[in-house]
Amino acid sequence: MDITRRDFLNGVAVTLAAGMTPLQILQAAPDGRYYPPALNGLRGNHVGSFEIAHQLGGEKKVFDTDKLPITEDYDLVVVGGGLSGLSAAWFYREKHPKARILILENHDDFGGHAKRNEFSAGGRMIIGYGGSESLQSPNHLYSKEVNGLLKKLGVDIQRFETAFHRQFYPDRGLSRGVFFDKENFGEDKLVSGDPTQMVADDISPDQLHARPITDFINDFPLPQADREALIALHTTPKDYLAGKTTEEKTAHLEVTSYQDFLLKDAGLSTQAVKYFQSRTNDYMALSIDAVAAFDAYSLGFPGFSAMSLEPVSEDARAEMEVPYIYHFPDGNASLARLLVRSLIPSVAPGHTMDDVVLASFDYARLDQSRAPVRIRLNSTAVSVRNVDNSVHVGYSRGGQLRQVRGKHCIMACYNMIIPYLLRDLPVEQSHALSQNVKFPLVYTKVVIRNWESFQTSGVHEIYAATQPYSRIKLDYPVSMGGYDHPHDPKQPIGLHMVYVPTSPDSGMNARDQARAGRNRLYGQSFEQLEAQLRDQLQRMLGPGGFNHETDILAITVNRWSHGYAYFSNSLYDDFDESERLMNLARQPVGRVSIANSDAAWSANAHAAIDQAYRAVEEVG
Repeated sequence: MDITRRDFLNGVAVTLAAGMTPLQILQAAPDGRYYPPALNGLRGNHVGSFEIAHQLGGEKKVFDTDKLPITEDYDLVVVGGGLSGLSAAWFYREKHPKARILILENHDDFGGHAKRNEFSAGGRMIIGYGGSESLQSPNHLYSKEVNGLLKKLGVDIQRFETAFHRQFYPDRGLSRGVFFDKENFGEDKLVSGDPTQMVADDISPDQLHARPITDFINDFPLPQADREALIALHTTPKDYLAGKTTEEKTAHLEVTSYQDFLLKDAGLSTQAVKYFQSRTNDYMALSIDAVAAFDAYSLGFPGFSAMSLEPVSEDARAEMEVPYIYHFPDGNASLARLLVRSLIPSVAPGHTMDDVVLASFDYARLDQSRAPVRIRLNSTAVSVRNVDNSVHVGYSRGGQLRQVRGKHCIMACYNMIIPYLLRDLPVEQSHALSQNVKFPLVYTKVVIRNWESFQTSGVHEIYAATQPYSRIKLDYPVSMGGYDHPHDPKQPIGLHMVYVPTSPDSGMNARDQARAGRNRLYGQSFEQLEAQLRDQLQRMLGPGGFNHETDILAITVNRWSHGYAYFSNSLYDDFDESERLMNLARQPVGRVSIANSDAAWSANAHAAIDQAYRAVEEVG
């Protein structure tokens, strides 16, 4: 008979008697190795990664490490093993080739949000990304420092143009679809042929297999008046702010949510506006009630083409027009793996961006006593102090407190936790750090037995306006390094599902919605999250022949309670004040410098790398 999760956990006591700790049990891959990418269930900010930090922040607990002996000495101690922390170690080693470096990471794997998920199904490996997704417009947005790092790691940006099979789903006649649920729209209905171009789109506009917008919207389960209003918004928009100057229009749109713009300026009904509710979730981690109308304009949303606004910025245009194809099979986890392999060559064979995809990583080599660079997982920093001409870093691992010393320290952890760690932090800087309240989100990977239900439904991706998961898609068709993406609809494939716990129509500002969503996520068990996704998949794909009881082979819920970095939001923030807070927050303190994407108020991988470079320059 099948073994349930409860049976498995009930057996922990038996295994403890055999000498394994709960951590070793939960992190053992099927072949017995310590190999976190192969683990299923609740991942991301997993159990064991956040409890100590919550004692620091929520309970204001002080861990007394001051009198502990210094067990190890390093040239640099990095707190946080995500892309920014790994890049900081890499840049520091470039300046100081003989440096001894220790990276402390509170999760059971390196990479931070750049998380790799591996599955075995149908006699083959299926690779997915559990967090940081792709390189965003690298030819346009990346600094010379980021491009220099990528080049030295062996990343050839043009290689993605052949690895990413952009025509794969269009060649099969598949389109995007929209799912309407009966709770909000009167019936469960999947409408295919969506002509809407996505922000950072991987599909060419002429390959969407889209229906004319009028035919598409007329299939919506909405009253005729609402359908006509939506069609007019897309095809014959008006100058909804006629009589105002361009500057006045921009000022209005910056302080008006896209939801209010549609309701009050464009005159759509509440029911019609629901169609757009979660369109911004995946990209901004907020629903349209908390996204400025001007940002919606910059993202290509409808309603603005007759308003004579200033052209969008070059960066916004790049994000709309540059193909979103710079993607490893495991997302930016391969970038983290390239960094780790460069820092600790013995951890895996190879030297190219292709061979890292299937390279076997030996986690036992991450933290070896004689290695110049060491990555220590499952280790949560609890205290960082400038002492004379060094930095003392206390951390908790396996229930034990330890203290190490570095000539310098780079904090590449979340901004919000730094005030609880860095003892000599000025009060004003502490406040500035606390203002980067990260947005929660969930990236769930579901391996299904086959994808014939998608083929039957005529879709490869689904947007759901008012369901928990706002975006569900068949995984990106990327083949490289010996890994070949699934081709046959009769064979297993990975689904990527995006759930952002927003609070639409709550009246809360962006930071409060982030806090509320995080609390909601922490309160949900894996069983609850599993039931939620099974129900939604069944309702969307059941008419196409999907059966969740037999077709779901594996589930990995990457719960990022602290996900996207906060960004300046014109609905709630003054831009100049946001810039001041950002710059103040990342000021060095003694021999401690601050990195991570939070330091740039940006969720992009290149921002994390740029901040790592800046931090290394500061420590000299």
